[in-house]
Amino acid sequence: MNGLARLGAAALAQLRGWGHAARFFVELFQALPAAFGRPLLAVEQVHAIGNRSLVIILASGMAVGFVLALQMYYALVRYGAAESLGLVVNLSLVRELGPVVTALLFAGRAGTSLTAEIGLMKAGEQLAALELMAVDPRQRVLAPRLLAGIFSMPILAVLFSAIGILGAWVVAVLLIGVDAGNFWSIQQDGVDVWRDVGNGIVKSFVFGVVCTVVALYQGYETKATPEGVAYATTRTVVISSLWILGMDFILTALMFSTP
Repeated sequence: MNGLARLGAAALAQLRGWGHAARFFVELFQALPAAFGRPLLAVEQVHAIGNRSLVIILASGMAVGFVLALQMYYALVRYGAAESLGLVVNLSLVRELGPVVTALLFAGRAGTSLTAEIGLMKAGEQLAALELMAVDPRQRVLAPRLLAGIFSMPILAVLFSAIGILGAWVVAVLLIGVDAGNFWSIQQDGVDVWRDVGNGIVKSFVFGVVCTVVALYQGYETKATPEGVAYATTRTVVISSLWILGMDFILTALMFSTP
C-alpha cells in the first residue's frame, strides 16, 4: 500500500504540475494584448531574442545546405534523378529542417537566455517588487518576451531555409556542376508557396509559441537559487526539444497527409 500511495501521490503531483502550467499558459496569453501597448519593450526583446540568434541560425543554415546538397546528390545520381536536387533540398528545408532545426537552436540559445533572465529577476526579487507596486509581471515582463518570440521564430526559420538553399546552390552548381537553370527552375515548378512554404511558416509559429512559453514558465516558476536557475535552464532545453519534435510529427501528419 505504501508503494501504491507513493505512486498515486506522484501521479497527482504530476497532474497538478500540468494544470498549473496550463493555467500559466492561459494567463500569459490573456496578458499578451498588454504587450501591444508597449511596442518599445517588444522591439527590445525582438533584438535580444531574434537578432542575437541570427549568427548561429545563418551559420547552421549554410552548413545544413552544404551537407544536404552533397548527401542528396550522391543519393539521387544513383537513380539518374540528379536534376531533382534543387527541389529535394528546397522541400526538405522549407517543410521540415528549416522550422525544426531553427526551433531547436532557438530553444538552446534564446530559450535558455529567457529562462535565466526571468529566474535571476525572481532570485533578485524584482518580480516581487513589481507585484508590490501593483504591476502585473506577466503584462510588464513576460508578455513582451512572448510576443518577441512569436514574431522572431518565423523570420529566423525563413532565413535559415533561404541561406540553406543558397548553400545548396553553392555546392550543387559551383562545386559539383549541376546546371544552374535546372536547379532553380525545378524549384519554381515543384514548390507550392502556400502548401510548402506556408505550412513551414505555420510550424515555426507554433514552435515559437512552444519554446517561448516553456522558457518563460521555467524561469517564472524556478526556485530563487543559483542551482534552481541552472536546473530551470536545462529543463527548458529538454522540454522544448521534446515538444518541438512531438508537435512536428502532429503538424506534419495534419498538413501533408493528403496530396
